[in-house]
Amino acid sequence: MERPLTRAEFTDALLGLSKRYWAHHPFHLRLHDGGCEPADLRRWVANRWYYQKCLSRKNAAIVANCPLPEVRRAWVGRIVFHDGEHEHEGGMHEWLRLAQAVGLSRAEVLDERHVLPGVRFAVDGYLDFCRTRPWKESVAAALTELFSPDHMSDRMDAWRRHYGWIEPDGFAYFDRRIPAARDDSAFTLELVLTHCRTRAEQEAAIRALSFKCDVLWSVLDAVDYARCS
Repeated sequence: MERPLTRAEFTDALLGLSKRYWAHHPFHLRLHDGGCEPADLRRWVANRWYYQKCLSRKNAAIVANCPLPEVRRAWVGRIVFHDGEHEHEGGMHEWLRLAQAVGLSRAEVLDERHVLPGVRFAVDGYLDFCRTRPWKESVAAALTELFSPDHMSDRMDAWRRHYGWIEPDGFAYFDRRIPAARDDSAFTLELVLTHCRTRAEQEAAIRALSFKCDVLWSVLDAVDYARCS
């Protein structure tokens, strides 16, 4: 039996997956460089909606699968972040504001007419993973949030610089999500480092994060390919 990784080794293995994060996808590179047309941004926003819609459900699956009340109490706030405490609040509502800011109607986002098959397949696979795998692995998969705050900050700078036609109030989701993601990622990393104690659990956590990177990359593959069709 292999010895468990030290905390430092385990952390390095998880952070080492940052190069596979979708920040490095050609679509995001082009988006941040100002090389996208309005139709590209609308396609991205409409398809990312399907992922956003999944987040409360995957977080609920983690809560349902976790036997530890202290973890459930801490994690349930993520559901509220996306769903809001009341109607017309929360991350999903703010994403719809972004959709309108880039020129989409609420109706065409909500009825998912623009959601691509590849996006639907990848996101549904992620949700199924979180429903069926041990809670520790699902939490580890969420560690892409380690890589997201700086990426989102860069996105907001780039959008304001290159896409002045976007209505500013559409940025509310990112303005609120960036600081939340910094706090969430620190908590999530500590959970994974604390509860994945055996080498088998650690390797499963690394695979889970790798899988999540593949999910996000596949989403952008579908969005980027659709530009050429």
